[in-house]
Amino acid sequence: MKRFCCLSLLILSAFFTVFAQEKGLDYPQAKRENVSDDYYGIQISDPYRWMEEDSVDLRSWIEAENRLTLSFLEKIPFREALHKKIETLYDYPKYDLPFRVGEYVLFFKEEGLQNQGVLYLQKGLEGKPKVLVDVNTLSQDGSVTLQPLEGSQDGRYLALSRSEAGSDQQEIRVFELSSGRELPDRIGRVRFSGAAWYEKGFFYSGDRAPGETAEPPEGKSFQRVYYHRLGTEQGEDQLVYEERENPQRFFSAAVTEDGKYLLIYVSEGTGGTKVLFRPVKESRAPFKTLLPGFENTSTVLAHRKGRFLVLTNAGAPNFRIVSIDPLAPDQRNWKEVIAERPEVIAQASVAGAGLFVGYLRDGVSRFYQFTPEGKEVREIPFPVPGTAVGFTGKWEDRQLFYYFTSYTYPSVKYLYDTATGRSTPFFPSRTPFDPTKYETKQLFYKSKDGTQVPLFLVYRRGLVKDGKRPVYLTGDGGFAVASTPFFNPSNLVVPDAGGIYAVACIRGGSEYGEGWHRGGMLLNKPKSFEDFIAAAEFLIEQGYTSPKNIGIAGASNGGLLVGAVMTKRPDLFGVALPTTGIMDMLRYHKFTIGWGWAPEYGRSDKIEHFSTLYSYSPLHNIKGGVQYPATLVATSDRDERVVPAHSFKFTATLQEKQSGNAPVLIRVGKSTGHGGEKSLNTIIDETADALSFFFYNLNIAPAL
Repeated sequence: MKRFCCLSLLILSAFFTVFAQEKGLDYPQAKRENVSDDYYGIQISDPYRWMEEDSVDLRSWIEAENRLTLSFLEKIPFREALHKKIETLYDYPKYDLPFRVGEYVLFFKEEGLQNQGVLYLQKGLEGKPKVLVDVNTLSQDGSVTLQPLEGSQDGRYLALSRSEAGSDQQEIRVFELSSGRELPDRIGRVRFSGAAWYEKGFFYSGDRAPGETAEPPEGKSFQRVYYHRLGTEQGEDQLVYEERENPQRFFSAAVTEDGKYLLIYVSEGTGGTKVLFRPVKESRAPFKTLLPGFENTSTVLAHRKGRFLVLTNAGAPNFRIVSIDPLAPDQRNWKEVIAERPEVIAQASVAGAGLFVGYLRDGVSRFYQFTPEGKEVREIPFPVPGTAVGFTGKWEDRQLFYYFTSYTYPSVKYLYDTATGRSTPFFPSRTPFDPTKYETKQLFYKSKDGTQVPLFLVYRRGLVKDGKRPVYLTGDGGFAVASTPFFNPSNLVVPDAGGIYAVACIRGGSEYGEGWHRGGMLLNKPKSFEDFIAAAEFLIEQGYTSPKNIGIAGASNGGLLVGAVMTKRPDLFGVALPTTGIMDMLRYHKFTIGWGWAPEYGRSDKIEHFSTLYSYSPLHNIKGGVQYPATLVATSDRDERVVPAHSFKFTATLQEKQSGNAPVLIRVGKSTGHGGEKSLNTIIDETADALSFFFYNLNIAPAL
């Protein structure tokens, strides 16, 4: 057996050596046009701008690129075996967090390798589950998804959003739970909308009124809040709130659990929020301001005893919970219920006759139960350092659902008893691997300016630091999203090959509150990239790896991260895997809803932001004569959030200017969107290709 393994490795080694000499690829010809823009006296060329619009030439280029990428991947000797390994890792029952609607408990369950989870419901905690909707029957390829929005106050109905082929455009559907019947109501032309129930209908956010054919100003979103009464046509829906003078603002509605107030959250994109309110029964009453915008972020947790309980970072970068009198909402009249702590509040809820508050300590969850007055009842224990989510429900609930997960701890759904503090597995995890074979370690390293940054490492027990370990380094660092421990079966593939799966909790996220977020946004955005580069340098200094053995990966804002650091320090990485990345930082705000990210990045049409954006924009920092890492760009032809033109232009430019034989390829998915709504088959295919590319270009044979 040992001789066979050695022989196999020798064959693979020979294959790597031969194919490494053939990596100089004949890339599809991409036409260049004489296009440039003047930014404050600086002429900046944009020869591939034609890729921003659909055309015959663009479709031909995409098809040629996909053929080239497929031919490259098909020559990787272990690609098929790696695909089967990843399939095996995903082949176990997976549950989403259960939730209650009236007397029913509902949950999504994905059996084995089903493309989408099946929505079940049961009466109470002990009832027999039955299928409400099998999402897999809605499309042959698993490209239709359903997401639960909210149950009606009387417990009779559930609203869900339906999306096709990864589109951000959704349609709201309604199911009657007692019969399992889908109602004829159809609410279309909505994006990023909830369903806030009141009486026999719900409030939702729609892009434009039914019947409107004119595009909104400059092709941008013009969102409004409507009320839909069950059994009526969408065209009859009542307009509740709009701001015609601010067509690029987003609105979402909520109704307090006691049914007394309608809340409208207003945002100008990904920045802070303004919160408006009025008595829900008084449909003609004007909205009043509870919390002004847009410097801070606030969420109303509940309305009880005539006051709002609010989670806010106003005057508290790490968030606090305050009580606000709607008759005197000025900040000087607030009463503090839970004061700010050194740890940031990541989530909070009012349920089970109390307050449940989740903190992050160095990126790890710490959850506490409080009385309604803010007195601590207990800390809720977890099995290992990881991430907990949940503890939501009604005020009268005495048992709440939550889930807990970590890098090597598959998500377990628990039922928490608010009286005893006992957690009982509701859906235990059964996975086809042994988690005791792996180890998770948290380290801290110093960035360029001396800031200490957390770093998670996952590897097989007994790892030897020999300076040669393959490292799959990822991160995000944007939009106040924390990189907390979570379980993904495919993340075990690198540790199984003797390598390290590494996550850097860089600035721009929320691991340490709003200060950490602001430390990596707008003019401070380059600090995110410095933090990530410092993580790679730290792993090298500590004897784990070397530059040629580091692969970097990230999606969306994380794709921007990969593009920025690989162009800034191409010598530091062997492989780059940017997925759906924001690569053109000078024009991102001109596409779909890109303008909504301006609070995070700034805009090139503002002189105070231009220099910083230009300094790190991945597209504009590719230089000729430089050896860049082996790169596999990934995007989707249906991505409506980060349009694929970002990836097209970046790939064409990198192929044009790459020095040396390291491949530059792009994988353009068909009929998929920005990310999380993909079918399991698509996720497995994309993951297998990315990891095959990763191992192959590091000259490493994975354990299969």
